[in-house]
Amino acid sequence: MGVVVDTSALIALKRAGVRIEERLLEHGDEPAVIPAIVYAELQVGARLAEDAERATLRRARIEALVERVPIVEFDRAIADRWADLFADLTLAGTMIPANDLQVAATGLHLDFAVLLGPMGEAHYAKVPGLKLVRLTV
Repeated sequence: MGVVVDTSALIALKRAGVRIEERLLEHGDEPAVIPAIVYAELQVGARLAEDAERATLRRARIEALVERVPIVEFDRAIADRWADLFADLTLAGTMIPANDLQVAATGLHLDFAVLLGPMGEAHYAKVPGLKLVRLTV
């Protein structure tokens, strides 16, 4: 089973000083993918960097990551899954943040688990049928 990487996992790896793309590829034949929304969140981090040097370093890390771990676009099929989840969770009164809903929809569409950081978002557990894997660093 592959993994859809949540931003929380990437942040945990960076803070632990682990080369992100190497760690994600340790799973062997199990593919790791980055949802488009996670890529966007990483880009926001580069744009909000405290100075130009940090911004350049963050952009370089993002490029190194996406050269080895593919981005999954938010296409029609994933958008439909997102809409189903949005409606179901809203009716149940258990809505989760929209960006994380895109990550969950990607995981469900691909039948992949979502890879979370050690302190990953507990609200993912509200998504029926979503498999979760906690990263250990």
